[in-house]
Amino acid sequence: MPFAIYILGLAVFAQGTSEFMLSGLIPDIAADLNVSIPSAGALTSAFAVGMIVGAPSAAILSLRWPRRTALLVFLIVFMLVHVLGAVTTSFGVLLATRVVGALANAGFLAVAIATATGMVAADAKGRATSVLLGGVTVACVVGVPAGALLGQMWGWRAAFWAVALVCVPAVVAILRSVPATGPSMEPSTQPGGTAQAGARGERAATGPSARRELRALRDPRLIVTLLLGALVNGATFCAFTYLAPLVTEVGGFGDGWVPVMLALFGLGSFTGVTVAGRMSDARPVRLLLVGGPALLAGWLLFAVAAGNPVAMVVLVFVQGTLSFAVGSTLITRVLYAAAEAPSLGGAFATAALNVGAAAGPLLGGVAIGAGLGYRSPLWAGALLVALAFVIAGLARAVRADRTLTTAP
Repeated sequence: MPFAIYILGLAVFAQGTSEFMLSGLIPDIAADLNVSIPSAGALTSAFAVGMIVGAPSAAILSLRWPRRTALLVFLIVFMLVHVLGAVTTSFGVLLATRVVGALANAGFLAVAIATATGMVAADAKGRATSVLLGGVTVACVVGVPAGALLGQMWGWRAAFWAVALVCVPAVVAILRSVPATGPSMEPSTQPGGTAQAGARGERAATGPSARRELRALRDPRLIVTLLLGALVNGATFCAFTYLAPLVTEVGGFGDGWVPVMLALFGLGSFTGVTVAGRMSDARPVRLLLVGGPALLAGWLLFAVAAGNPVAMVVLVFVQGTLSFAVGSTLITRVLYAAAEAPSLGGAFATAALNVGAAAGPLLGGVAIGAGLGYRSPLWAGALLVALAFVIAGLARAVRADRTLTTAP
């Protein structure tokens, strides 16, 4: 795996820390800025909305930029808005910084996915993607709990300063390690890439085309996969956003256990991405057929057993593993299905996941605000996964019916 991909993973680590760390900071932000916990939870949804809008639009905007330039612009903007978020006393300004930061994060991730998958062989997209998503999971294991600890020791603003500081070495490393031009603009030189060299050479001669790539994204199976990814990620964020009050109010743990639980969820997510990285290239269907039902059963069991401390510890890890194993496998399937859209395929995968990341916290917040308690986001997460099963079943039935109809 090229070293530059790990550098991109470092930047994704900083961005993943920012995206997930609010799960441990929501109560403090709400108290400091005089808003309710569900209102503070909207910061997570605002970030996700920015990712939804930013992923395709930023990818199209930067389609003809040198890859290194695009990565640096997006990362520096991301860093600066975190400085502003760390010093503001206005909830409205903080909300705006989350949206702008998400736009920059989305642009960076879309370009990073295209860059990373273009650096490896045609049959190694899953492994390259797992390195990038590994940055997110390491953020869950290390960055998010560290942010929660910083919040408990010096206030939630310290976590925002820490994210900005982590971006500095990532900027320097990208300047030194990432090629100025994107590999998708050149014939493949990776092992196994010979079959695609002609197509890539043709694209290089005419330059990338947003219209051509958007046409390639109309495949109905691709659209269904994007929708499934949104639902699975929606379930993850619906539960994870409100993990801190779930741990303290339902599980009966003290505040000091919140960083531990966040780290445990992060360790599970790292395990899930690692498993998906090994299986999603060669055996994705097997992973989805086993992991999908297990994910649904896990959310249901978690909702029932959340008051049991031992069950909570086990299920936080298990659900982190299953959520990211299934979610990252769906991302990989999108990238394979969108081979003719190397720049925008990753952007739309990012947008789909963040549709779920926006809807999940809102759904969980509505359930809590309706007086259903802090277990309710777990039930809502189970509902979203169940809906994914219904859609997958309907799509399979429609494909089977079309096959029978068109058969001679």
